[in-house]
Amino acid sequence: MTIANLSLFDFFEPMAKLSAARKKELAEVCYIETVGKGIDPLRMNVTKASQLVYLIKGNLGLSFNNDKKLVLRAGSPAAKHPINYGSGIKDIIALTEVEIMRVDTELLDIMMTWDQLSSAVLSQHPVNKPGELAKLNNSKLAENSKPKDWSQETRAFSVSKLQSGVFSRLPAANIEQMFKRMTLIDVDAGDVIIEQGAEGDYYYLIEHGTAVVSKVVDSNLPVAVLAELSGGEAFGEEALASDNKRSATVTMKTDGQLLRLNKKDFVELLKAPLITQINRAEAERKVAEGAVWADVRMASEYNYDHLAGAVSLPLSDIRQLMQGLDSSKTYVLYCQTGRRSSAAAFIMGQRGFDVVVLAGGTRLHE
Repeated sequence: MTIANLSLFDFFEPMAKLSAARKKELAEVCYIETVGKGIDPLRMNVTKASQLVYLIKGNLGLSFNNDKKLVLRAGSPAAKHPINYGSGIKDIIALTEVEIMRVDTELLDIMMTWDQLSSAVLSQHPVNKPGELAKLNNSKLAENSKPKDWSQETRAFSVSKLQSGVFSRLPAANIEQMFKRMTLIDVDAGDVIIEQGAEGDYYYLIEHGTAVVSKVVDSNLPVAVLAELSGGEAFGEEALASDNKRSATVTMKTDGQLLRLNKKDFVELLKAPLITQINRAEAERKVAEGAVWADVRMASEYNYDHLAGAVSLPLSDIRQLMQGLDSSKTYVLYCQTGRRSSAAAFIMGQRGFDVVVLAGGTRLHE
């Protein structure tokens, strides 16, 4: 098999309607295979609904339930569409040696959903007028005279992030609203985007550039660098999800651009629909079935008292600690009130973990 040529996606439907960035992503995960004469090209397609199959080269013979037969030729108008898309097809046979391309149905649908919703939003706002883009504290405006198609081009909404993580579970209606309410801002190296101890105001996605996360743990010690974030990564969610103050400072290491969503919109569009809370009985049932209790309080709180079998995942260290977790497991997060566990759930959800929160925390069940 060979990797699909990018030009193919300008011909086939509905991929031809995708943005250039989406077509490039799709080309990297689609392969072309050769099928010999007299063979059914769908023979390997065990679950036919899971893949769309396109004819690239050669001729296929199609027979239908109503006994109608026809020849499908590569490059013809009919060949723009998947050969297994029409109803009533009974048999398919290669009349010549053919080349086909398989496309994951779910993956393509994710791409089409996001691109169509973002295109609709962009068409309503053809030009960014002064004042429409968000300002930083120094009143800097994004320099774009026209809107960048960030909703389709940015790594923040790459396919890998749409297939797993918080965006994969976002209701379609929320996607469109998020595109409408997010703003694009230019930032310079050295800009302090959020500051430890400040009120949480925005959720940020890095369009491009690099940012450093740091924290003052002890006034007598040097500032601790916790992480370095790059294009496609997010920050600022912890304070918003927990309704608390900023726990760390984020400073731009390079020039770049950020997408941001204010606190009210973050809670409405992202936090509310994506953080699943369950009661104690349901939580214990999940644990009995293989889920893992995860205590997101400080290590000292965990050491003093924790639920049997729980792992310690302090919220302050969760980004580092979750790298060693089993992503195939479900984690039931808890703290004393449910506030810290909600923040942890959103952070882990962004990385594709299956998490739920113990509603009300342990205090409710004492």
